[in-house]
Amino acid sequence: MSCRGRGPDLRVSGRIGTSADAGRSPEEVVAQLRKLMRLRVPVAQRVVGPVDRVLPGEEIAPGLRYLEQWTPWPHDDDVLSLHDIRHDTARRADLLAFDTETTGLAGGTGTRAFMIGAADFRDGGLRLRQLCMTTLGAEGAMLRTFAGWLSPATVLVSYNGRSYDRPLLSTRYRLARLRDPLPELRHVDLLHPVRRRYRGVWANCRLATVERELLGVLREDDLPGSEAPGAWLAYLRGGSADKLRRVGLHNAQDLRSLFGVLEAMRDEA
Repeated sequence: MSCRGRGPDLRVSGRIGTSADAGRSPEEVVAQLRKLMRLRVPVAQRVVGPVDRVLPGEEIAPGLRYLEQWTPWPHDDDVLSLHDIRHDTARRADLLAFDTETTGLAGGTGTRAFMIGAADFRDGGLRLRQLCMTTLGAEGAMLRTFAGWLSPATVLVSYNGRSYDRPLLSTRYRLARLRDPLPELRHVDLLHPVRRRYRGVWANCRLATVERELLGVLREDDLPGSEAPGAWLAYLRGGSADKLRRVGLHNAQDLRSLFGVLEAMRDEA
């Protein structure tokens, strides 16, 4: 059988290759042939160090980590006026800011929260609590734990939580066949008063913009929220915990900013 075409002559007749291969070792000729045939050349296995898998906090259930922090937050009032927001008042002790980090921004039943952060006032400061799933099977434990942080008097504080975080969590409670504690609670979504007051004044009303314009906060080395899903999925697949830790830092700053915006909006009323 004849082989026509302009490709290299790969026929073997007592030796490897053609006259052009004279003077080269058999190993070099084989390497060249593999390259021409676009075969993957095995590479030596690299020696790597242990993967950084360390996450802060403690494991409170299989695959569920809990981190609690406290930061000073001086204040003189026990009751906050929310007149510019809901024409209402609330006890400071009843306020609970919450924020989720999720597997996507589209919502729907395929999207889940892998981290829930919450902040409230305790012992004269701001208590930050975060739950993070390190396995898919920990979702029920996370939802039950978060529900335990709520009471009938709780007033939720969020940024776009009415449209995104709360419906997402309600869907997850329903799919897990757990009682959903969220719809019955009062809810202050700060996105709406910010839009009423600053739409057309600022370039946009994203939380990062509000932090900069209203609080004078400029985040450094902050992991964009769009990278959070990839950071969590990479960790689930055995990857480094570095970016997932940064997701936790991003979430904690969101929680602090929620109360900062709440206080600033009240003071400007």
